[in-house]
Formats: sequence, C-alpha cells, structure tokens
Amino acid sequence: MYTKIFKDGLSRRRFLETAASAVALAGLNTRVLAADKIIKIGFLAPLTGPVAAWGKPGLDGCQIWAEKVNASGGVQLADGNYMVEFIGYDNEYDPAKARTGATKLIREEDVKFVMMLGGDTWPGAQPVADKTGMLFSTLLPSDLAPDTETLLAPAEVHPIYNVTGVEWLAENKPDLKTAVICAQDDALGLPSVATYLAAFEAAGIEMLEEPLLFDPATTDFAPVVTKLIAKDPQIVCLDTCYSDYVHPIAEQLFQQGYKGQIISCTADFYDQMIDKTSVEFMEGFIFQFPDFDDPALNDEAINFRDPNGFYAEYNKRHPGEWGAVSWEYAAIMDLWKDGAERAGTAEPAAVLAAMKEGGRGKHAFGTADWWGTDLFGIDNALVGNWPVVVIEDGKARIKAFKSIPDWYAKHGDLLKKHMAAYGQMWNQRS
Repeated sequence: MYTKIFKDGLSRRRFLETAASAVALAGLNTRVLAADKIIKIGFLAPLTGPVAAWGKPGLDGCQIWAEKVNASGGVQLADGNYMVEFIGYDNEYDPAKARTGATKLIREEDVKFVMMLGGDTWPGAQPVADKTGMLFSTLLPSDLAPDTETLLAPAEVHPIYNVTGVEWLAENKPDLKTAVICAQDDALGLPSVATYLAAFEAAGIEMLEEPLLFDPATTDFAPVVTKLIAKDPQIVCLDTCYSDYVHPIAEQLFQQGYKGQIISCTADFYDQMIDKTSVEFMEGFIFQFPDFDDPALNDEAINFRDPNGFYAEYNKRHPGEWGAVSWEYAAIMDLWKDGAERAGTAEPAAVLAAMKEGGRGKHAFGTADWWGTDLFGIDNALVGNWPVVVIEDGKARIKAFKSIPDWYAKHGDLLKKHMAAYGQMWNQRS
C-alpha cells in the first residue's frame, strides 16, 4: 500500500526491523532494580508501519533521556526519588489500537502519563482519557478542543509553526511570488494545508492552483509532481507530507527539472534526499526541524538540556535515524519532570496543574505561553518561538527563531478562515 520510506541508506525494512525491536524491548534501557521506586510513562505511538518515523525515533530519544535522568537521581518527589521507566505500545497509527493501548497502559501498567503522536489515533484514546482522567500529550494541537481537558500539546505546535517558515521565506526571498501545495488527504495533511494557505496569503504569495490532495495510498508520484509544477511555480510546498512522500516527491522534482524553491514541514533523513538528487538541488530547502548539533541551540534561551550531547548520543546509537520527533518526546518529559517535581507527586491532575501554573512554560526553544482558546477552544498548547531551518551545503542550519504568537496577532483571522474552509476548527471536528 505504501512506498518504501527510504530507498538505500535507512531502508524501510531496516527501519521497521529496528522499530519492531523497540516494541519488543520497550523499557529495557530504562529498567531499574526492583527495590527502586519507579514511575512508569506510557509511550503510545506508531512504532511500526508507515508512520513509524514519527513514533519510534521518539521512543529512542526517551530512552536516552531516562538514562540521563535516572543516573542523576531520577525524579525528586515529596516522598523520595523515583526512577523513570518507559512502557511502549505500538498503536500502528490505528484508532482502535490506540484505545486498546491506552487502556492497557493505564489499567495494567499503572502509568502516570501517556505520550502520543496524536492525529487520527487521538479519537481512539480520548474516551479512555475522559474516563480515567489520565494526563496525555500530543504532537498535534489540532487534536485539542474544549473537552480535551487532560490533553496537552507541550512540544510541537503543528501545524501553526509552519507560518514561521513562510514568513522567513517572504522576508529573505521577496521576489518569489507564486506557489503550489501538495499533501496527503488526512488528519495531518489538511490542517497543515490550511496553515500554509494562510501563511502564503499573509505574505502576499499567490497560489497558482488549489492544493493538490493525494490519496495516502499513492505510490507513484511522477504524475503528482507533473501536475504540481505544470504552471511553473516559484515555490513548491510539501506541506506535512510523511517521509514516505517527501522523499519520492523531491526525487521527482529533481528528475522533472524543477529549479525553484522548496518548503516543507519536515525533511527527515535529508541526507538521503541529497543522495537521490544533489547538494545543489537541495540547497535552500526550507523546513522546521533542526539537527541538534546546531550552534544556535546553545543559546541561553534554549531549555532543552545539552542538545549537542543528546544529538551525539542519539546518532551514536541510531546512526542515520535522527528525525523530527527524535527530540520532541524527550522535551515533553523535561516539562513533565519539572511539573511533577514542583507538584511533589506524579499524580496526573497535580502534574497538569503544576505544568500550566502561571500560564507559561519552558518550551524547548524558549519560554512560551499556554495558549489556544481562540483556535482550539482551550489553552493547552505551549506556543512561543520556533526555528526556521535551511539546508546549506548539504547541512541543515537554523536561520532564525520566529514568534508564532506575533504572527498570529497579525494574521489570526486568516488562519481561522482557512482552517474553517477545510473543516479543521475545533467546533467542526467530530
């Protein structure tokens, strides 16, 4: 049904083999002595299948996080120090399996917090969250609604951070005035399409065609790209396409002679795209997720602990597998740990209150606000600055940190207009 995620280098077979190992060995690296006090954290995400690249690398990152935290004394609560153990459950990006996994993690494993990718799987888990009062996190704020009181989006603010890439593009390449978009027609693609449309409109960039939405089962991207670039756009936007799609689309753009600007939410495993195209073709490719060896992440405003060391250790253990989510779940754990220690307990309601106390939090890229009522119906998204990343000489580099709230203050009505047009406002989603 799906194409290879990565032809050569990190092949899909190899990726899924390592993903399967993660399922079998989830929690092994964080296993502690029976005599230790333990807090279990649920990791409910796709660990195998076509969306595994946005789940399994996050669990790998969490194992590194747990080892570092446990080695330094664990989580300090009112009744003593606790070690952290992650319990992984592969939901295969299936709502029914997400519901089963949420129930098992809470009822059988007694976890105190559950992290998810979200998207199509959140509706499966939400009834369990509502019934148990468990604290959940998502990487997709579009999951939020007024009734998702125990769901937080504390790390990734997809898709609204995509406005920062377009804003930077318009400021730095003002001669580029026409664009096209393609995306898979699903819960990740559609809100992102709406966001990019709002960002392009705010920047005065003309859309030459309606967004090209393709079936998630698509395997042949040659005709998609032929149609996409038929009107010779100056900018091609790949929206929030999965790596399954970004890689073959980029290869087709190269093969069909496209010479313009490319902008995308992600560019996971971009070295493999360079191998399939060229350094020159990928020069200037704009996306939203940095490598953590980037010098810009050593700024004192950054709250992620030792990003360079984390990146080095991750790549030592999982060479060639660094991607958009490798750090995000670990960043969420930094926020959770801080909340639990301030609350003095790991109980979900107390940790939730501590995390949101004062309306601000230490986001990975700087202090941010708990925000979202205007767009999501609830202030459960941690929103602040987000990096704009550009590939230069074959290496991703942060070019700027742009403020999402500043953009929204000027253009929020545009975003709501386009979200409503695609049925993505909280009161439109079933």
